[in-house]
Amino acid sequence: MSTPQQRRTAPLTTPSSFSADATRDLQGALNALLADIFALALKTKNFHWHVSGPHFRDYHLLFDDQAGQLFATTDAIAERVRKLGGTTLRSIGHIGRLQRIQDNDADYVTPLDMLAELKEDNSELIARMRAVHDLCDEHSDVATASLLENYIDEAEGRVWFLFEASRRSNET
Repeated sequence: MSTPQQRRTAPLTTPSSFSADATRDLQGALNALLADIFALALKTKNFHWHVSGPHFRDYHLLFDDQAGQLFATTDAIAERVRKLGGTTLRSIGHIGRLQRIQDNDADYVTPLDMLAELKEDNSELIARMRAVHDLCDEHSDVATASLLENYIDEAEGRVWFLFEASRRSNET
């Protein structure tokens, strides 16, 4: 029987059918992706809180929906890292060290700039998810690849909505 101290200091090991190299590679890629998703979810929420102007209600609701969709992906990705035998993000600081999506701390951002920035960030997220999907293929990780396919589709939907919301009424 182990003591409480031994249990607290014991390594966090989860059985996995993946090699140590595969676990390391997938854990690293998924944790960076997870940090980007957290960063984008918070940026989207920031814009939700600070949008103003004639389309306030539409953009406010759009940003809230998109932030919720992003946040909803985080648990499944983090749990997938654990199922692979890895460990995942532990703090806001950890997210900050891994995130590649840039924060926007500006006092004021125009609504059209918000739409454009989120569209670009979601497009970058799609590219990163596809790169992780390729890594999953290299390691025969069909479960993570399948999970990512749904999230890629959701991100493509967000890009589409952001693009359409930013069009002027006289554009064809």
